[in-house]
This record gives sequence, C-alpha cells and structure tokens, in this order.
Amino acid sequence: MTREQLLILAILAATIGMFLWGRWRHDMVAAGALLACVLGGLVAPEAAFAGLGHPAVVTVACVLVLSSGLQRSGAVDALTRRVLPAGAGPTLSIAALTTLAALLSAFMNNVGALALLMPVAVQIANRLDLPPGKLLMPLAFASILGGTMTLIGTPPNLIISGFRANQPGLEGFAMFDFSLVGLPLTLAGVAFIAFAGWRLVPARKQAGTAGFDTGAYLTEARVPAGSKAAGMRLREIELELDEADAQIVGLVRNEVKMSAPSGGRVVRADDILVIEAEVEALPGVLSALGLKLEEAATTEADKSTEAKAPETGALAAREETSKEAPPRKKLSTATSSQGGAAQETSTQDTGCGQTDVPDADESPATADDDVSAPRPERSDDLTLMELVLRPESALAGRSASDILLRSRYGLNLLAVSRDGARARARLRTLKLRPGDLLLMQGPSDTLAEFASDFGCVPLAERELRIPDRGQAITASLIMLGAVAAAALGLLPPAVAFAAGVLISMALRTVPPRAVYEAVDWPVIVLLAALLPVAGAMQSTGAADLIARVLLDTLAQGDAVIGLALILVTTMVLTDLMNNAATAAVMAPIALGAAARLDANPDTFLMAVAIGASCAFLTPIGHQNNTLILGPGGFRFGDYWRMGLPLDLLVIAVSLPMLLLCWPLSP
Repeated sequence: MTREQLLILAILAATIGMFLWGRWRHDMVAAGALLACVLGGLVAPEAAFAGLGHPAVVTVACVLVLSSGLQRSGAVDALTRRVLPAGAGPTLSIAALTTLAALLSAFMNNVGALALLMPVAVQIANRLDLPPGKLLMPLAFASILGGTMTLIGTPPNLIISGFRANQPGLEGFAMFDFSLVGLPLTLAGVAFIAFAGWRLVPARKQAGTAGFDTGAYLTEARVPAGSKAAGMRLREIELELDEADAQIVGLVRNEVKMSAPSGGRVVRADDILVIEAEVEALPGVLSALGLKLEEAATTEADKSTEAKAPETGALAAREETSKEAPPRKKLSTATSSQGGAAQETSTQDTGCGQTDVPDADESPATADDDVSAPRPERSDDLTLMELVLRPESALAGRSASDILLRSRYGLNLLAVSRDGARARARLRTLKLRPGDLLLMQGPSDTLAEFASDFGCVPLAERELRIPDRGQAITASLIMLGAVAAAALGLLPPAVAFAAGVLISMALRTVPPRAVYEAVDWPVIVLLAALLPVAGAMQSTGAADLIARVLLDTLAQGDAVIGLALILVTTMVLTDLMNNAATAAVMAPIALGAAARLDANPDTFLMAVAIGASCAFLTPIGHQNNTLILGPGGFRFGDYWRMGLPLDLLVIAVSLPMLLLCWPLSP
C-alpha cells in the first residue's frame, strides 16, 4: 500500500466518521476533506474547486430552481387537487398520495415535492382520524423512491452519470436509463407502502406543529369576469367549498353587503364573496372557483380612490392618524433605480411596497400631497403574516380605512379571525378589537415594524400560494422542455436545465432575486467538494484496493455476489451519511469492483445509484426522513419498522432487474 493510498484512506475514514458523528454540517465535512486532499498533494490546487463547474453540480442547482418555479406558480397544487380522490379510505388515499409524490419526485427536487404534499397529507390524516405520521412516512419514502426513476430525480443519479462520463470511451447516462430499474422498483415500493407498509408505522402524536390553530378567517374574494364562479348559484358554489370546509357567509354587490344571501342567487362578475375558511384552505378555495383576494387584487384605480376623497375628509383622516398612531420610524424602501442603486424615497405608496411615513411630531400631510403615488410592485418581496391585536393596541376600535392601511403603510389586510363571531361590516371598514387575528400581506420588514408600532404580536409568517394558471402552465412547459431537450440528446442536461432557468427568470415564473434562494447551497458545496475527493480515490488506486479486499474476502470472485455486496454496502452507508456523499464514495469502488471482475461497469454504477437513494432506516439518511421527524412525532428507532421490509423489497426487486436490464457481461 502506497503513501498516497494510506493518506486517502485515512481522509476517507475521518470523513465518514465525521458524517456519522453529526457535529458538523455535511458540507463543512466535505470541504474539510477536500482541503486535506489538497494539502496532502492528492488533489492539485488548481483542480480543487473544479467540482463547482461539474455538470452534475450545475444540473442539481438548475433543477432546484425549476422545481421552485413549479412550487411558486401553484402547478403542483393544481395537480394535487385533480389527482387526489375526495372521501376515499386510508388505502386508496395513501396509494394516490404516494403515487403522486413518486411522480413529482422523478422530475423535481424530492424534498420540494415532499414539502408541497405534507400539508395535504396532514389534512387527509385528520379526515381519516389517523396520526399524521401514518401518512407522512409513506409520503417521504415514496418521494425517495420516485427519485430513482430519472437522471434528475436525485443527486446520486447525477453523480453516477458523471462518473460514467469520466470513463474512457463512455458518456453519461441518458435521462430515462434509470427508469429500467427505478420504475419497477418504485411501483413495487409504492404498492407495498399503500397496502401494507403504512400499517407498520407507529402511531405517534405530533411532537410539534408547524403553525397553530387560529380558527377560521373571514375574507373577501372578488369574482373576476370569465371565472368559474360567475354565473353559478350560491348553493352550487357552496358545494364546491364543502371539501375545503369553507362556507359563504355574505355577498357584496354594488357596495351593498348581503348577510346570509339566498342559495338561489346567481353570482355575477365583480361580486365580492365573503368566505369563512381556514387560512390553509384559502388557495384551494380561490383556485377552484377562479376568485381573487379582494385586497390583494385591488387595481390602481381602486387604490387612488382613497387619495381622491374629499380634501377635508382625507386630511382629517391623516391628521387623526398622526395624532393617534404611535410615533413611527421611517419605513424606508430600497428600490432599484437605474444602475441598481438603492434609494430612499418619501413618496407615499398605495401598492404593497414600503413607504416613508412622517413621525407624529412632523407637520401633517396636506391634501395636495400625493398619497397614492404609484411605484412598481414587487410581488416576490411580499409575505403573509398573522398578527394578533394586544389589548393596548393602537388599532383597537379603528379600521383599515381609518388608518389608510394601504396608501399610508403599503400593507393589505386580507382576512380577519374573531372568536367565531361574524362581522357585518366590510373588511376594510371593520372596526378591529383586541384579540382579533389579522392576516396581512406586505414586505416582511414593514409588517414587523407595523406590528411593533401598533401594538400587535406577530404569530407566524404564512405561505399562501394562489395558483396562477398562466404561470403554472408556463413553469410546467419550461420543465417539460428542459427534460425533453436532455432526454432526446438535443442538449447536455446541464445546458438544457440552465437554459430552462434563464427562461424562467425572463418569464418570471421564478423571480430573478429568488433564484439563488431556491438553490440548496449546502448540497451544492457537498457535491462540489466530494467529487475531487472521489477522483483522488481513483487516481491513487485506493478504490481498487477497497474493491479487491471486499471481493476477495466476501464475494470470492462471484460477480452476482459482488454486485449484491456493493448494493447492500451502499444502502447501509446511505442510512448513516448523506446520500450524495455515499454515491461519491461508492462510485469509484463500484468501478474498481467491475474492473476486477471483468464485469459491466454500468451494472455496478446502477447498483450504487439505487442503493444511495434508498435510505429508509434512520431519520438522518435522507433530508425527507429528517423533514417528517417533528411533524410525525417520530423517534429515531421508528423508521426501521417500515424501512427494513422496504429495504428487503428493494434488494429483492432491484437485483434481478439490474441483471436483466444491465447484464454483467460487458
């Protein structure tokens, strides 16, 4: 054994030990391993960061961005509502949910797919009177399985494809090469999970909630011309809302509010429906009927109405606000001017941006002041926040119109929850009371400052995705186009998905400022750091040495046993360390094993790809397992109860399929 081999094996052992210890983040450990290889002379300094430009790393980053576009546009939400059956029993509901999760994970980030479907799973669990974990663990495992079906389904597949491309005379795997084994494996795994596996999940109480029970909100939604709701009778609309446990409690027509309107009344365009619903159900309610939140969808003409009120009334309102509102700091806005310089402005804003507001001791605004000067809105800057009014709040006894909420502060009041009581006033004229829960929209820093100044307690930020049909179709077509370009060989995958990201930015399915937020940078650093380390294992002969020891000691030269050994070893490692790290460590060993047995390297590489993706025994093996740990109330030892039978099924299905689809003969 040479000095270089001893050194790389020592670094590898230390790296795996640090992964198992879990004290440091995986990307930190990987960066440390890379620097150790550079300092030890195993990786040339000029090649140390070449991994950042590796096609696999670029593709992972681009897929994360495109997945974000599908999430932001509501494309996945719309698909979920159409696919999942309503009123079905546990087995059928879990089968539909896990099938959808596997399908989504094949083409988008599987962590993103799980995050999108988790609220749906919890809702189904509540409907079926099951512990949330009974659906969350099947959902997580199915999303992991779905990633095995395509090149972009999971980072290990891209890493394995990159190792194949680095072999003399070989190219990377095609988009659907992984489907030959991944598809039957996913079908078998989902069937097991749906019909038997979920019953093995321990019934745990939810350890913590992502949010809290705030009760139903009362919100106003406008009926746009051409929407599904226009022309329907109220009773027909209420039938559509039953599934979301929402109801219509009023209707506004021509500024006249009707409480408890007749179910036979026909809804017209520009009517406003007063809807009582949970905040989580609002996106489904609005999307199903083509409605728009009244406050968020207000036009510039509507906004200017406040400014064009009679001078005395407008002035009195502003003077009253200056006198009664607490002294305020300026709510400054960094707006992008030509050249990108940030500027502070004191003009009033009627949109959803921030504004500068005069302190109470400054001269009051005059009627000639433009309180509605338009400024371009940045919808990607907005967030939703729930605020509760404290007893001493300056908002008590006042309405959104009284304080000129939109024109003065650049905020929207979307809904109000009040101890189950229904208000008779319009939302913007509703007199607020201590204890009211307000669902407000605006820039997060403005919302926080508003809450502080007016004596409100911020409870939580909410993510409310109202599906945009046009954007959802655009985001879906961009993803399909990138997949098709890569699958048909028109462009290399990295180039195809990078082009998709650029188009997404141009068409704003992913706002340019949100592109970098969509990338999981620790994963990118992990991949970029470990690829040169794995290359050092090959160049020093350490990978061949490990393969020789394994094969001579355990496989006794039998290629089938050697293949099973590589698969099982990878599955064990991936349960204890990151799946991408496992793929990077095991890929050179698999290539060494194939060379020693004179077998097809593709068979062994595919075994590593399958094994690295199948982490079902611990909560630390895969991000999806970690994500459900708290919401499902799970303990460390709960995963193996369904995970171990699923692991055995993976071995039973994948080994024959590997031998059938990727014969050992080169």
